Amino acid sequence: MTREQRVTRVLVELADTLVIGFDVIDFLHTLVERSVELLAADAAGLMLANQQGRLEVVAASSEEARVLELFELQSSQGPCMDCFLSGEPLVNIDVAQMTDRWPLFTAAAALAGYRSAHALPLRLRGQVIGAMNLFAVADVPLTSDDVALGQGMADIATIGLLQQRRALEHDILTEQLQAALNTRIVIEQAKGVLSERAGMSLGESFSLMRNQARRTQQPLTVIAYAVLDGTIDVSELLPG
Repeated sequence: MTREQRVTRVLVELADTLVIGFDVIDFLHTLVERSVELLAADAAGLMLANQQGRLEVVAASSEEARVLELFELQSSQGPCMDCFLSGEPLVNIDVAQMTDRWPLFTAAAALAGYRSAHALPLRLRGQVIGAMNLFAVADVPLTSDDVALGQGMADIATIGLLQQRRALEHDILTEQLQAALNTRIVIEQAKGVLSERAGMSLGESFSLMRNQARRTQQPLTVIAYAVLDGTIDVSELLPG
């Protein structure tokens, strides 16, 4: 399959996700996974602004990327933070540049094995609602076409989050985004519970819940609550 065919397939997949049973968390995880697949990146993470305008981690392509994103928030420094504040892409940031701008973040990224980073804003007509980080283990620059593709996918995510909301007041918009962030908390709790019960990693637990949501055509939150209250057995989530 050519790269052009892969890009087309991913854009169709994202569009389908917007139309068919739109699930914010699942959609954003699809976005970060496909960004890793199509761009020169080994991991990706995505942050959204809450009602107070503070960023929170909502999606990541791996547990390592999620932890690094959390560290970025805790240390208040890193490409995603600056990208969100400026509303502009930050690309092809190598180790030397990262060290000068974000020494604490750079040290954490190095421990995770990443040597370069990129950040793309989630924005629509000047409204910035979040940012996506891309991490790479090698210093491989993004081309202008790569940046355009990555920003295009980030724009699709923004439109997905704000679709059919343009006529509503700003407080309604922020409540919708806050609901997505609150949903993420429930899912993280369920991941931990399932991981403990089944003796598997957090990443594996999330994949099982996500697959069950897709099989049963239910929101991911419904599966997470079922895991937490024990109404769904671990055996029901395991592949047949």
